[in-house]
Amino acid sequence: MKHPLPRLLALLTLSTLAPLAAAQSNFPNKPITFIVPFAAGSATDQIGRAIGQGVTEQTQQPVVIENRPGASAMIGAQTAARAAPDGYTILITTNTTHAANEHLYKSLSYDPVKDYAPLTLLGKGGQIMVVNPKSQARTVAEFIAMAKNAPGKLSFGSGSSSSRIAGELLQQMANIKLLHVPYKSNPLAVTDLLGGQIDTMITDTATGLPQVASGKLRALGVTGPNRSPLAPDVPTIAESGVPGYEMGYWFAAYAPAGTPPEVVSRLHELLSKATESKAARQFYSQTGTDPAVSTPKELAAFQAEESRKWGDIIRRAGIQPE
Repeated sequence: MKHPLPRLLALLTLSTLAPLAAAQSNFPNKPITFIVPFAAGSATDQIGRAIGQGVTEQTQQPVVIENRPGASAMIGAQTAARAAPDGYTILITTNTTHAANEHLYKSLSYDPVKDYAPLTLLGKGGQIMVVNPKSQARTVAEFIAMAKNAPGKLSFGSGSSSSRIAGELLQQMANIKLLHVPYKSNPLAVTDLLGGQIDTMITDTATGLPQVASGKLRALGVTGPNRSPLAPDVPTIAESGVPGYEMGYWFAAYAPAGTPPEVVSRLHELLSKATESKAARQFYSQTGTDPAVSTPKELAAFQAEESRKWGDIIRRAGIQPE
């Protein structure tokens, strides 16, 4: 007589896997919410909307963009972390929440590792240093000279950790002192720069380049190792008197911790494919952002390395956690 245990185990395995497979094939069957921890019009908002269109095209389900800016993106990050882990809430974010904030603040309202299930990278990009057209500075070198003549008098705004650390690194490497003015998001800082309330900022190209193209702002330099193909006449900051200067940013998607593995797998599939959509390709080409995707495991490893790197930059800049 054959022992019934192997057959029983096989039946139990099938009964366990069947619902999981069904859940993955039926997901999503209602609207998905993308939480963006920055204001509407920011680069993160723009890529979130583009990727959302790509997901909708695949699933025929609406993607709702929920902007939750403030507190260096901590409000949005916390909101996403506390959402139901069912795959219907996704955080579209940057290195601000998942690499820099833990080194900038003594305590966070979320844990960038324990509170999330990594899904995929979405893109990588550079930044651009801009001033009001009325500024006397027409080059990075001229701005540095102005800053050295008036230590602590010129101001720089930032609406993200990437923007802030780019400014802090410039101060450190150029040996200048600027007054930092924080904002909830980069577009808000741009508004004050247009109005003359601040003297400069280093912002993502998606936010800054349209203002430069329209003549509303003047570009002094880009933060990458090479000139941007979208602004070939704008030199790098490194070639403008600050040798070795380089700073960038990245976008990624996360689900709340505890999201079922089969849902994580499905979301990874949807988001990765969405980076190839017409809307996403348009975003990448118009903002100088490089497409980037990864497995959830690769994103976790990348985030850990980025956290170490950003922590080193912040400590070298002498920034004390708030």
